[in-house]
Amino acid sequence: MEWTDEGIVLSARAHGESAAIVTLLTPEHGRHAGLVAGGQGRGAQPILQPGNRVKVKWRARLLDHLGNYSCDLITNHASSWLDEPEILAILSAACAVTEASLPERQPMPGIYASLTALFSLPDSDLWGPAYVKWEMGLLHALGYGMDLSQCAASGTSDNLTYVSPRTGRAVSQEAGTPYREKLFPLPAFLIGGGEWQHADIAQGLDLTGYFLSRHVFAHPHSRLLIAQAGDLPQARQRLADFYRKAIEKLETVVA
Repeated sequence: MEWTDEGIVLSARAHGESAAIVTLLTPEHGRHAGLVAGGQGRGAQPILQPGNRVKVKWRARLLDHLGNYSCDLITNHASSWLDEPEILAILSAACAVTEASLPERQPMPGIYASLTALFSLPDSDLWGPAYVKWEMGLLHALGYGMDLSQCAASGTSDNLTYVSPRTGRAVSQEAGTPYREKLFPLPAFLIGGGEWQHADIAQGLDLTGYFLSRHVFAHPHSRLLIAQAGDLPQARQRLADFYRKAIEKLETVVA
């Protein structure tokens, strides 16, 4: 059995003395793992970095076997952003969330296309809000999408400022103010607002993180990726911490 596809490297974990088990997201074969002989070597490690786009051939004796990969680099997405810790954190978080959330070997070409588009953004200022929107798209693809088109209470599409943690629907300022302590703030960039700060991205991550934790990671398929039910992947937690620290630093400077 064999097939050829392209893929985004999600992870590469050491196996034995020199090999690596590599997990890819491919458009035609979904989240798929394979063994790379010599995957821990100097030649292979730069190719097998999370976020890289590769051309891959998979071979196995039977379809349900782990099989072996041979990978050739197409695009090294991280290499252009080595001096941008925000972008590197987003790359790591996106790969970890993808690996931890998607079913194995189920084609999801839409998610592959959206992840490729995210990693191809040329402007560093766009990555933060684009990542939050990507997580929203992932939730939608998995059946847990939010409805931010109109107020759940009044039906109006004006002045939407909150999101209900129970329904995932938007709530207007007028309807939500009495319950604002129980609602998530709705960052304006998620409904067409053209400006954002780190605080807005942090709010967006809190929002999507809540629904990922509640629905997608409530019953994790791998304890290696999600240690306890409801946890977010460690790389995703580090991304949220990055924005919290950036906000704290800014507040300190202003003070």
